[in-house]
Amino acid sequence: LSDGKRKVTSVAEVTGMEGDVIQMQEIFRFVRTGMDADGSILGYFEATGIRPRFLEDLRAMGIDFPGRYFEPGRPQE
Repeated sequence: LSDGKRKVTSVAEVTGMEGDVIQMQEIFRFVRTGMDADGSILGYFEATGIRPRFLEDLRAMGIDFPGRYFEPGRPQE
């Protein structure tokens, strides 16, 4: 980033292959809101609205991951 730091800017799920091309769907993205007094990038992650396919796998393993985390535009805590 422009402040010289590395940061995760997107979280995506690999959904398959189309020929030699990996298919992915973005689940969360980093939204930049500005810079602080030290020049560090400020922002937050928000959901894209895509519900990942692995949610059903988690539920089958007894892990209940609330679907509200994937509501579009929802800032993550």
